Amino acid sequence: MKTSIVSYLIRRFLRFDKEQPFIFLSALLAFLGITLGITVLLIAMALMNGFDKEFQKQLTTMNYPLTISPRFYGAVNNNLLTDLKRKFPSLSFSPYIQSSIMIKGGALLEGGYLFGVNFEDEKRVNSVLAKAINGTQFKKFDVIIGKSLQQEFNVFIDEKLMYIFTNVEPGGLFIAPKIKRFTIKSIFNSGLSAYDKAYNYTSLATMQTLKHMATDMYDGIHIYSKNPRVDILKIKKSLPQSVLVRGWWEDNLNFFAAMEMEKTSLFIVLMLIILIAAVNIISSLLMTVMNRRSEIALLLSLGATSSEIKKVFLYLGIIIGIGGIMTGVCLGLSGIFILGSFDIISLPKDVYPTSTLQLDLNLQDFAFIIVGAFSIVVASSYYPAKKASEVDILTVLRNE
Repeated sequence: MKTSIVSYLIRRFLRFDKEQPFIFLSALLAFLGITLGITVLLIAMALMNGFDKEFQKQLTTMNYPLTISPRFYGAVNNNLLTDLKRKFPSLSFSPYIQSSIMIKGGALLEGGYLFGVNFEDEKRVNSVLAKAINGTQFKKFDVIIGKSLQQEFNVFIDEKLMYIFTNVEPGGLFIAPKIKRFTIKSIFNSGLSAYDKAYNYTSLATMQTLKHMATDMYDGIHIYSKNPRVDILKIKKSLPQSVLVRGWWEDNLNFFAAMEMEKTSLFIVLMLIILIAAVNIISSLLMTVMNRRSEIALLLSLGATSSEIKKVFLYLGIIIGIGGIMTGVCLGLSGIFILGSFDIISLPKDVYPTSTLQLDLNLQDFAFIIVGAFSIVVASSYYPAKKASEVDILTVLRNE
């Protein structure tokens, strides 16, 4: 009997009241506000996660999962490389020699880095460069450049670029920077404009000649690992004190910390939409309580308990809120599917690592959104329900 009274009153109070249409309108606005908030939150979190993963993927490739380099000065030798290959056969290693450079093409000048690598080894640690190599035969003083640099200088395959090195050489009565012309043999495209403009690759033998280094000495070793955060701990134990290993994430801590802060700020701001919608739940239920004071007093005088009255208005708010949450989830997931499946919005590739929207809604974010919205709805419904259960029967009936 008690359950039937609660359910009957809920159905009755949810109906459209011609005499008090504003109460229904307020409840409808609360429903729409929660729906909108959930929809926007789901899509926004999916976008943030998608771009975060895309940036991580691109940065992992171009920064390499793990890199071994000298701790202070000096070089990494071939003995260390051989030892690491023996101890970690599941990992891929690519030794490199690096130099800061200035690139000159016509009247244009651009700074960057030139890496000397063994192209066969480099293909195993850098998927972007592997596509650019793709069977191309490289000779001494051949170079692979990025797409952004190629577009800026308007150069093509088999054309030449002048590379000015930071190290200098004596030349008679003065000291001059080392200058060498390289032939463009291939072009890579990482999707990250900064790397496509700054990174250049040539053969290991070329850089050893230019820097007068022995054939068994390197500036460092790039390592490909599927689980770099685990493997870095194992590698550290096998390295001598003269060298160190660092992960790609250690070079990008500030960037990802900023992205995480932006994601948290966006979540809080968008959750305010649901909080504002919850205010409409409070106002709608309070107006219902004020409008139904005589009915509530009569029900209490006929045997209904304060707990039953409280449940009626608490459930009313929860039904409005859950309806908005479920509708918002359906619309949000539909929006994520549509935006992820169809090329509706196109992004400039020179700004973002991808030209299409990347969406990825993880279970943790989904749970935070649903639990947060439900908590706001319950908290908003409690106060009006409590006021309804505290109606003074004698005062109301006397006035009526």
